[in-house]
Amino acid sequence: MKKFESKLLEKCIAARFTIIAEDDAPVNVPPPTRVTLQDVEESIVSEHYFTAEQGDQQAQEDLNNGRHVHPKDNPLALVTFCVLVLKNGFTVTGESACVTHENFDAAIGREVARENAVEKIWPLLGYELKQKRYEYNRT
Repeated sequence: MKKFESKLLEKCIAARFTIIAEDDAPVNVPPPTRVTLQDVEESIVSEHYFTAEQGDQQAQEDLNNGRHVHPKDNPLALVTFCVLVLKNGFTVTGESACVTHENFDAAIGREVARENAVEKIWPLLGYELKQKRYEYNRT
């Protein structure tokens, strides 16, 4: 094999593409052996954040035509949700909660909620990879 073809082959394997040989016959490339953080991050196409208070406000407005009144120091303001949308349209959620309004930091809440959502992606991608390896080994 020429040096150029060898490098191309390595790049294709790293990118997990099916390689087409000169005679147009597909070359079966084995799936990777593990899911990486890069795989997880690349599976996310968008992320959305809101507090339980914001969600409740919208729900109440939808039900009561905007006549919802919140108590002072609403505990729902201390709960943050993160919804991650994956490449195939599937969604995962994460949440965080704070004990007091004095300690609430929206940025930290979003960070913790996102971390909790990301943790749910690992088993999904693990299952997907296991299925690919199973199918590969059957051929």
